[in-house]
Amino acid sequence: MVRIAEVGAGSIAESLELRIGSRILTVNGARVRDGIDFAFLTAEEELEIAVVDPDGTAFVCEISRDPSESLGIVPARDKIRECANECVFCFIDGNPPGARDPLWLRDDDFRLSFTYGSYVTLTNLGPRGLQRLVDQRLSPLYVSVHATDPEVRVRLLKNGRAGQILDQLHFLLEGGLQVHAQAVLCPGWNDGAELDRTIRELYALGEGVLSLSVVPVGLTRYNLNRPVRLLRADEAEEVLGQTESIQGRALAERGKRWCYAADELFLIAGREVPGAGYYDDWPLLENGVGALRDLLDGFERGKDRLGPVEGVERVRLVTGTSMRPWLAGLAPVISRRMGCPVEVVEVENRYFGRTVSVAGLLAGADILESVRGSRRGDLVLLPGTALNDDRVFIDGTAFADLAGRLSPARVRSGYQVVETLLGDTGADEAAATGSRSGMAIEALVTVAAQSTGDAAEAAHGPVDGAAAGRTAP
Repeated sequence: MVRIAEVGAGSIAESLELRIGSRILTVNGARVRDGIDFAFLTAEEELEIAVVDPDGTAFVCEISRDPSESLGIVPARDKIRECANECVFCFIDGNPPGARDPLWLRDDDFRLSFTYGSYVTLTNLGPRGLQRLVDQRLSPLYVSVHATDPEVRVRLLKNGRAGQILDQLHFLLEGGLQVHAQAVLCPGWNDGAELDRTIRELYALGEGVLSLSVVPVGLTRYNLNRPVRLLRADEAEEVLGQTESIQGRALAERGKRWCYAADELFLIAGREVPGAGYYDDWPLLENGVGALRDLLDGFERGKDRLGPVEGVERVRLVTGTSMRPWLAGLAPVISRRMGCPVEVVEVENRYFGRTVSVAGLLAGADILESVRGSRRGDLVLLPGTALNDDRVFIDGTAFADLAGRLSPARVRSGYQVVETLLGDTGADEAAATGSRSGMAIEALVTVAAQSTGDAAEAAHGPVDGAAAGRTAP
């Protein structure tokens, strides 16, 4: 069952007088379990939708429409499936006391994997759940594999079902699905020979495994060495060599490098990040694979657009400790072109601790402490990755409140340096990776329409316009 969260103006739903809060029980007799079910089932041209109004009135909507015409129904968000694991490296265990409630939610939901690109372990899915993925062709999925050795994976995830991962992947791939795999590297647990095995066995599954990203474990002061520790520079260098060892073969056989190291591995090892060619078609940008190269190349492409900005007497670039050297390299170019001093403000993460150095996990309170002394004529740039969709930092500080406290300085946030300096919001949003949800749902509807639309047209002929009505059940 799903509830209606929004009804589009001028839509079929509005003509049927559907109301926000109404429950949708079935579509063409099939039970609706969640928003993905609803999107899949409503791809047909002829629909019978069983609805219960907020006041308890039950009725059936009969709809005949062109598949391109939207129903105008936006389902409410589904209840998230929580994680059944107790991973030894779980970042949630590193939350500070008093962290906001959403930060404690351990999600492991295949729907978020499909719609948003979140990584899931598949441990909470039995045979019926896996079959549903195949039946509805929910692909690609993003799967946290971590290790293919059953014993090692059980030890990492503390879940007896974790050892089934290769069987689960075989089932999904044989069903026609595709997968992006991930391994979070924990030294002494799944590195060394275990990582070699994981790379080898995932590659052997075939081209349905679209990629493998290798990411170093992230730990805060609250879960450091409990029981996992951080990678050392020499270990990161070894991991880079392991990921590179398969790339030549993958290029020759599949036309892409296939196995990618996250940016942090290069930073830990003290190596330059690779050029754009390393990342092929940038499939894992949101997983921290290529984000730094994307930022540097974006700046190089756009720097000629920079020039003096009226009222700006100083630029302050705010970032985490790991990104400071890179922004420091851009600062002289910005200064020359804008004709004003440029300061890189390195923010130490007190919220999570010094071990967390990425800009995307900066707390608003830590930023405020670091940018004290901002004044009229300052343009303060904050990393867009540190804000959620509601424009709130991870500690609950709202962007609007932070900007108000820094007034009269101007404050902007964004993903690309040049676009944010120029206040080019549209270009910056286009450059940002953004959410996959719209693309994924559109792809799902397209897939469902292909499987049902041809048969419907053969049986009923093409639909000219839409016809809709409601009757008592």
